[in-house]
Amino acid sequence: MQWECFHHSPRSNWAYAYDKATIHLRVQTKRDDVEAVTAVTGDKYNWDGFHEDVPMEKVASDHFFDYWEAAVKPTYKRFSYGFRLHSGEETVFMTETGIGPDEPHPAGGYYEFPYIHEVDLFAAPEWAKEAVFYQIMPDRFAIGNPEINPAHTAEWGSTPTYENQFGGDLQGILDHLDHLTDLGVTAVYLTPIFESPSNHKYDTINYTVIDPHFGDKSLLKKLVKACHDLGIRVVLDAVFNHTGEQFPPFQDVLRHGEQSKYADWFHIHSFPAEVRDGVATYDTFGFFGSMPKLNTSNPEVKQYLLDVAQSWIKETDIDGWRLDVANEVDHQFWREFRQTVKAAKPDAYIIGEVWSDSRMWLLGDQFDSVMNYPFADKVMGFFASDDFDGRAFADQMSNLLMRYPQQTNEVIFNLLSSHDTPRVLTRMGEDKRKLKLAVVYLMTYIGTPCIFYGDEIGLKGGDDPDCRQCMIWDEEQQDRELYDFYKLLIDQRKSHPVLRSGRFRFLKADQGDKRIIYERLGEGEHYVVWMNPTGEQTAMTHPMETDDWEDALTGEHVPTIGGEQVIELEPFGYRIMCRKL
Repeated sequence: MQWECFHHSPRSNWAYAYDKATIHLRVQTKRDDVEAVTAVTGDKYNWDGFHEDVPMEKVASDHFFDYWEAAVKPTYKRFSYGFRLHSGEETVFMTETGIGPDEPHPAGGYYEFPYIHEVDLFAAPEWAKEAVFYQIMPDRFAIGNPEINPAHTAEWGSTPTYENQFGGDLQGILDHLDHLTDLGVTAVYLTPIFESPSNHKYDTINYTVIDPHFGDKSLLKKLVKACHDLGIRVVLDAVFNHTGEQFPPFQDVLRHGEQSKYADWFHIHSFPAEVRDGVATYDTFGFFGSMPKLNTSNPEVKQYLLDVAQSWIKETDIDGWRLDVANEVDHQFWREFRQTVKAAKPDAYIIGEVWSDSRMWLLGDQFDSVMNYPFADKVMGFFASDDFDGRAFADQMSNLLMRYPQQTNEVIFNLLSSHDTPRVLTRMGEDKRKLKLAVVYLMTYIGTPCIFYGDEIGLKGGDDPDCRQCMIWDEEQQDRELYDFYKLLIDQRKSHPVLRSGRFRFLKADQGDKRIIYERLGEGEHYVVWMNPTGEQTAMTHPMETDDWEDALTGEHVPTIGGEQVIELEPFGYRIMCRKL
């Protein structure tokens, strides 16, 4: 066995409390190198009285490694542990003090989980595990009140630019809640709605006022209540990394320079605060001088923003916050943000915009979730192109799953497209068959799925601003067949708990073969999804021990013959099997 490939780290995503009675342990080994791993556990104060060997299961593999996992339920919420690894004639032991062939005398030198403190548990809102989200850009969704349209409003459905505005508003969303309920979504995420001069509103000038072209606070209250009455949660977008240049404190800095009482609200390197040769003398979002970066370690800034976050929850009953450019704000601010938000509404859902590995923000003290762009990149790349096979795709997805604890994976914010990416249909070369495979994967994968408005009726668009097209409301111009498909898959996810919280594992993902099979397994249900992301008709074979499988979408019995199922799939086809346990 390749000892140098063994890895475990206590009190991390390798050893964490899943709930108040259960600890998950993980171990990494070289791929296809180790036959069995056992967690050797016991209470350090009475090892003989509370000793248990727990077999670990290989739950995932990537290009280099296998990942093993076990759930341990210690009698007294604490335990010490090591690992016994076996392959062929070789058995070795791994503890905190090292790796060797001789079993160390317990419990000295073993890893420890000192105690499960409920206050330290990572606890995301339960409703987020059940949710199907729908992202809306208010300016592009629907016009509800033309009287508050901006001057020079562009014609609805014309080509979007970085500057033009189309007049969508909160009333427009309110008027089309029937679309959301019919589709089956149970939560909406609105891009920023606070006062701002732009169409996207990511350059806030007043965090305490709804943009007058969208409505007002009373209308937001009405919208939130209407959504709640329909079983729909509402999450707003907060831009706390930076402001717009018209933000009054920044304007005060421009007028008074170092003498401004707001001078320390921003990261200013030299005065006057200005843009010189295309580069600002102050920190900004990117290199946009019109978006000065806030100093969130300044006590006044911190209190101002925390008051904003709390007041909108208390006054309008929103259900959480999506946080823009969250990775560029200091961790201490987010810790206090979480405490403030959870005090106002304990089951508020906090989603950070982080485009890469987000473990530092998902330790239970900051965010509940992040926008899972790594998921989107890998899923879209796999189904849209022939660049990598099933083995490579499974390797990548397994690696993502091992980044985070199970409870994080259950609520991570999975998406295929957003206001910052090309539309899913465009990315798929406008091939609906490929799009459907990606949507099936989204709706049957672990995590919280999100649909970008209009994807469900075939809206197209390339990079920003083209992806921010106006919603099409004329049903004759909508792809109703695609809409019905989305509706069917959403209903399937909502109707079957295993698709929301069951274990995910690949059953077939081979090198040189793009076809894949994966499963979701949970209490009472077992799902197996077969996919053919190729342009060829195919017959797929896989061992199945029982003969009680049904097509999840039609209810048709699917026989098992000789311990195997043979499934015929059209080019870019799929089939979803299920059975009761």
